[in-house]
Amino acid sequence: MEPVTHFLTGACLGRAGLNRKTALATVTLTLAAEAADLDFAWLLKSRTVYFAHHRGFTHTFLGVPFVAAFVLALVWSIRWAFLKLRNGQTLKSRFPRPPIRWGVLYLYACLGALSHILLDYTNNYGVRPFAPFNPKWYSLSIIFIIEPILLAALTIGLVMPSLFGLISSEVGARQKAPRGRGWAIFALLAMVSYWSVAEFEHNRAISAMEAVDYHEQQAIKLNASPVWMNPFQWTGTVETRDFFQTMKVDSLTPEVDPENRATLYYKPPETDVTLAAKKTYLGRVYLDWAMFPFVQTEALQAPQQGSIVRFTDLRFARPGQKRVGLGACVFLDPQLQPMPGGGFRDCE
Repeated sequence: MEPVTHFLTGACLGRAGLNRKTALATVTLTLAAEAADLDFAWLLKSRTVYFAHHRGFTHTFLGVPFVAAFVLALVWSIRWAFLKLRNGQTLKSRFPRPPIRWGVLYLYACLGALSHILLDYTNNYGVRPFAPFNPKWYSLSIIFIIEPILLAALTIGLVMPSLFGLISSEVGARQKAPRGRGWAIFALLAMVSYWSVAEFEHNRAISAMEAVDYHEQQAIKLNASPVWMNPFQWTGTVETRDFFQTMKVDSLTPEVDPENRATLYYKPPETDVTLAAKKTYLGRVYLDWAMFPFVQTEALQAPQQGSIVRFTDLRFARPGQKRVGLGACVFLDPQLQPMPGGGFRDCE
């Protein structure tokens, strides 16, 4: 998921009652819920290296204790710097604050890191939670990477207590405890409820796709990817012996390719050029991740000589659209050796 959803989820976890056990709970959970994405630092080396390590160690169960330790050290450092600036004086509060319990905060940081893996698991990019013992990618494929419905629910869960607090202060009502617990629980339950609906509809879409013959060929592999802000519309991807096919799937009906706009991608023959490209570092990394890898080859235009090999994962293709996101390309010279250029990007 995108970072905002992770941050909001961590904040709601803290406001749901965990902040009543120890001070600094909400800030710890908020930071821990997004800390796994610190793997973006691999971009400093190259996009290909970043792609190889993205959703890697920091997104594994083995990495959770280390992510949590990093977050706890960060929270301690921020608190130390804050107290230094204020000469050791903390901010005053209208309500009694629980003491800081660093052991409990570490467990909360682990919970926040686990929530990040769970949220990333719900979309179709996938995670490798059991690496390095099991490097297999797992994806539930029920939530689009940016989901406004979840963002709205989480935002409401955090904003509404402040709004009601303003109203109460205007009418002179007395507040005995910090607000927000009920609304935060509501937001988290709304998230789980949306997941449940999406999972149910996803299974209906998959069942509908399994019942279809594709140009008199059986599906070897199939998947339904989520669509932005609509748990009843899916993008289906199917692999058969001779081709891939993408189509829209309506899980409410349910119906496969209701608009008759399916797109076919015939599998090209394997050649020395494609085999050489697949053996490169980028090729190996990409094929390890891709669920429906489609490989195309074309000759480079003069004055260069050689070939360009394009890798695309068709689970990110949309019926009727030529451009496929999250692609990569490899440039090979006439001796089938990698040339400068290419990388994890769309090669126009």
